[in-house]
Amino acid sequence: MTLTIPSAVAAAARDHGRAPALVQPDGPRLSYVDLHERVRTVARALIASGLEPGDRIAIWAPNTHHWVEAALGASYAGATLVPVNTRFTGPEALDVITRSGARGLVVADHFLGVDRLAALRAAAAEEGAELPKLIIRTPGPDWSTLDELAAAVPAAEADERAAAVSPDDVSDILYTSGTTGRSKGAMSAHRQALAVAEDWARIGGLGPHDRYLVINPFFHNFGFKAGILACLRSGAAIVPQAVFDIGEAMRLVAEERITVLPGAPTIYTSILDHPDRAKHDLSTLRLAVTGAATVPAALVERMRDELTFDTVLTAYGLTEAVVATMCRPGDDPHTVAHTCGRAAAGFEVRIAPDGEVLLRGPNVMLGYLDDPEATAAAIDADGWLHTGDAGSLDERGYLTITDRLKDMYICGGFNVYPAEVEKALARLPGVAESAVVGVPDPRLGEVGRAYVVARPGHKLSTVEVVDFCKRSLANYKVPRSVEFRAELPRNASGKVLKYLLREETR
Repeated sequence: MTLTIPSAVAAAARDHGRAPALVQPDGPRLSYVDLHERVRTVARALIASGLEPGDRIAIWAPNTHHWVEAALGASYAGATLVPVNTRFTGPEALDVITRSGARGLVVADHFLGVDRLAALRAAAAEEGAELPKLIIRTPGPDWSTLDELAAAVPAAEADERAAAVSPDDVSDILYTSGTTGRSKGAMSAHRQALAVAEDWARIGGLGPHDRYLVINPFFHNFGFKAGILACLRSGAAIVPQAVFDIGEAMRLVAEERITVLPGAPTIYTSILDHPDRAKHDLSTLRLAVTGAATVPAALVERMRDELTFDTVLTAYGLTEAVVATMCRPGDDPHTVAHTCGRAAAGFEVRIAPDGEVLLRGPNVMLGYLDDPEATAAAIDADGWLHTGDAGSLDERGYLTITDRLKDMYICGGFNVYPAEVEKALARLPGVAESAVVGVPDPRLGEVGRAYVVARPGHKLSTVEVVDFCKRSLANYKVPRSVEFRAELPRNASGKVLKYLLREETR
């Protein structure tokens, strides 16, 4: 049985042979046989560099063939993958890399105008931290020497390392912030990563006939497990896009005959409303899977009528459970727009007396890395994962998310935890206190608004607050608006009443 990522790579080469596996725009085009050989080469190079089974290797890079090869190669060598958000600043990335105990790092040489390795080194120098000894830059000179390194390790040795990987070994550690603002590393086993990928692919009907434009970032479960691994298990071709650009996405759909295009609702509205849409042949599109924000029924209908999608599905998941519910092909637009579908990937779903959505099943995370207290708080003694989201189930078992028990909001498909932004604002001289909430935005779903109370004798401007956040936070976390208040609304115990601030924006 195929219960590990290395065995899935080998099985895909055997089952799909010369069918396209990885189609890099303006780059390599690999068949499944080629991909297997390339993954084995990367694994051999990592082994030659001293990587041991169970070691952790972080990847801080965009959606390119390098990420796919590095991630699968690390798994093939018996390592655990630690994806790092490409929107992180140097200090944010350093925090994940050091706390994960990563012994290796694959990092983009330059991306979006930032020398990421230089940013990491600067952050490490400031914090007095050490970076991993093994650093591979992509697509720089380090990457080009992997073939030379691999020559020192026989292919059979890499295959032995791959065969020794157990289904219960930790395949990846994905970090997600909690309401306290401190990120936690959710651990998944190989069997879990593949199980959710397989069910996602099964429900969507993925197969060797599909070409999947992966816009969702590989560092996220949606891009890695519902993207790379879903293709690996179904034989679909991975077509990565490093940075979402509407015009480029439409060009790729037309030129590469893309059939599968998942993403946040903003992707579809941007394409639908683009003035050049008619210039591109988008008729091959057949499957869209979305979520992370409210999806209007009118949008679902437009996607089916104007973009020729045969199937539009919504789904619900989180880092600790990946994909918990999905709609099914044939569901009507109202169901797709107003629910997140029904249980998938072996999950049970129930609603607690206080309205919280609880999940249980074989694919709930193993736990948080080095944090047994947080793990115990998230997964109760009966195995139910407490999501922090409020919702309801209809008579068909379809889930509707009605509110967030946590303060988290979603900006352009990315989770933002206000406590983390507030923690950053507390370091700005002149800020006495702050409260951040998500406010509706027609393009991004929600954006942040910061309510700031200045210290006596200090004057602050919106520009000062926003610029300060830009220097310490990823762009999607930066508040788009700032309001200055003499005080924040509180209850009798002194807790800030954020719901009152949110009500002002509705």
